Amino acid sequence: MHATVALPGSKSITNRALILAALADRPSTITGALRSRDTNLMIAALRAMGTEITGDADTLTVTPAETLHNATVDCGLAGTVMRFLPPVAALAHGNVAFFGDEQARLRPLGTILDAVRHLGVEIEGDSLPFVVHGTGSLRGGEVTIDASGSSQFVSGLLLSAARFDAGVTVRHEGAPLPSLPHIAMTVQMLGQADVRVEAPGSPRAEQVWTVSPGPIHAVDWDVEPDLSNATPFLAAAAVTGGEVTIPHWPSLTTQPGDVIREILVRMGAEARRFDGKLTVRGPDKLAGIDIDLHDVGELTPTVAALAALADSPSRLRGIAHLRGHETDRLAALSTEINRLGGQVTEAEDGLHIVPTALRGGTWHSYADHRMATAGAILGLRVPGVRIEDIGTTAKTLPNFVNLWDAMLSDGQVDSTTTGAAR
Repeated sequence: MHATVALPGSKSITNRALILAALADRPSTITGALRSRDTNLMIAALRAMGTEITGDADTLTVTPAETLHNATVDCGLAGTVMRFLPPVAALAHGNVAFFGDEQARLRPLGTILDAVRHLGVEIEGDSLPFVVHGTGSLRGGEVTIDASGSSQFVSGLLLSAARFDAGVTVRHEGAPLPSLPHIAMTVQMLGQADVRVEAPGSPRAEQVWTVSPGPIHAVDWDVEPDLSNATPFLAAAAVTGGEVTIPHWPSLTTQPGDVIREILVRMGAEARRFDGKLTVRGPDKLAGIDIDLHDVGELTPTVAALAALADSPSRLRGIAHLRGHETDRLAALSTEINRLGGQVTEAEDGLHIVPTALRGGTWHSYADHRMATAGAILGLRVPGVRIEDIGTTAKTLPNFVNLWDAMLSDGQVDSTTTGAAR
């Protein structure tokens, strides 16, 4: 297998850009935007509150509403929608009702909802469904939260904070924050919009972020490819001894997916970035890995699949917070790998994986896009693996199946010309 896979834009960057554009002082464009279930839900929610969003495919024009208004918001299973939009809804004139998939009711939301209440807005409910009684403004000020369950609680407050009367100071107190690169992404994008942000100088510094009140200036956003969505394709090269190239890999990025380069090299693969392209070449045998994935937890399903196919044990640490993702990913990964004959033990903060001979069978996806792609990786080496619902990949990569099939055909794979996942 020798394939080139061109991927669409980052979900994390797209949804942050949409919010910043909706709250900006004039229209913005977003080029390279991901169009997936999560981003389409964000677009629909902002439109429902009065934002004008036009354009085709991956190029969007966002015109802020003069006044945000009452709306009904479908969150689906998207953490960025259910956690980023309550502060935006507080700025609306009227009630904004949030609902979502049945499974979304299990996702932790109390932290962001209590924070918005503390900053001056009435909210009915502590989980989906809930209603934000928007008043057109938010007092803002200082709030202390425990964001150890998700970095999205911090980002959700920071993204809208320049529009709060007093801005915001967010202080985290609790277990170490997960997924710090995602907060760095939020801070960087706020800076691009000329929003003044004071952020901790290091992970060991006091975890306090301050956003000053003021305008959010419009930006013509250029969205990077989604590096986390790239990881299953790079893992395919690693487990088959093949070669996969991803074009337009950024030299500097806040996306956590960039860490896959280090992980694959530590497991024995070659990873080389040259002329804006990242190429991974798989080894004869994969080595196990002992790694703290606390900051890059979204890579865990890919790394777990790699570890199950390695030739020595692995320990994946620092990822207790994954129990509150689209599903309990630690339980799901251990259950599904063991269902295929694996030997995975769930620890308090992660997984211990001892490679064994695996057999075919049904791999359940739990309505979780990254569980589905983990099963696809295993299926490259284990005959007879059947993914229960590969269509759940539409959450962040609607054409995953076509990209995957074309990659296995050793073709030039372009996300703009393939169809939707079946």
